[in-house]
Amino acid sequence: MSDFKKKYLKFVKKQEYIGEKFQDKQKQLKKFYLPFCKKIFKLYKFKNRPFVIGLSGGQGSGKSTISQILKIIFHSYFNLNVACFSIDDFYKTALERRKMSNYVHPLFLTRGVPGTHDCKMLYNVLRALLKKNFKSIRIPRFDKSIDDRFKFRYWQKIQKKPDIIIFEGWCVGAKHQKYEELKKPVNILEKYEDTKLTWRKKVNNELKTSYKKIYDLIDKKIYLKVPNFKYVLKWRLLQEKKLRSRSKKKRTMDTKQVKRFIMFYERLTKNMSKRYQDNDFVIFIDKRHKIKSIKF
Repeated sequence: MSDFKKKYLKFVKKQEYIGEKFQDKQKQLKKFYLPFCKKIFKLYKFKNRPFVIGLSGGQGSGKSTISQILKIIFHSYFNLNVACFSIDDFYKTALERRKMSNYVHPLFLTRGVPGTHDCKMLYNVLRALLKKNFKSIRIPRFDKSIDDRFKFRYWQKIQKKPDIIIFEGWCVGAKHQKYEELKKPVNILEKYEDTKLTWRKKVNNELKTSYKKIYDLIDKKIYLKVPNFKYVLKWRLLQEKKLRSRSKKKRTMDTKQVKRFIMFYERLTKNMSKRYQDNDFVIFIDKRHKIKSIKF
């Protein structure tokens, strides 16, 4: 068995959870992951700089897992240097969001939507990774169990110039909506806690400006298409279950808290799903959390 295949299987086995087994591991590798990476590799060869992949999808769709699988293949099969990180790691600190909730809107206390990330830091990191004269760089890490950024000494170190940059996140590549679309609330959170549309307008404007500047650096966008929004809740609950099993000390959310939490994400998640064809590649995920097909 080849080295990259061993690493792939070892990683997948580590990710498996009771009731959430990976289906057809070898078949998925041969049928989907390898052909997909070969396609990206060909595109990368045309560039004279690092190739930026933007990978998005609803909460719990498998972004982090798929990102790591792609990283293993690009590194072990194609012998490329890979930098992989999430937009989640660029969340503003708890203090910064507290200030934002006081001066802009209370809903900005909760991390997630555009406006709650440090866009300046994120843009500068991407630009630094793309520089010809590359210098080692640190990328922040966010601890969701304490809802705050890790201390600097725990940040990810990128010491080699990357050939491939995998930038993943639930709203990566998201586009702003028209004002008319913002008027109708999508859930009770928007209806009763954002009556003047202040929160929605701010999020929308952030997408139109700061986030667009970042997303313009992406070479190809990949979108994970889930069957429908109810699976976002189902798979988000599974994430919390996994988090609890890994560490009893970490703070996690119960079902009621998760239901409220995903309301913050609902508008953009549904809009991105509706506009999935805006992406360069679409990975269709079935109800069993398995890759069904890929649209190249």
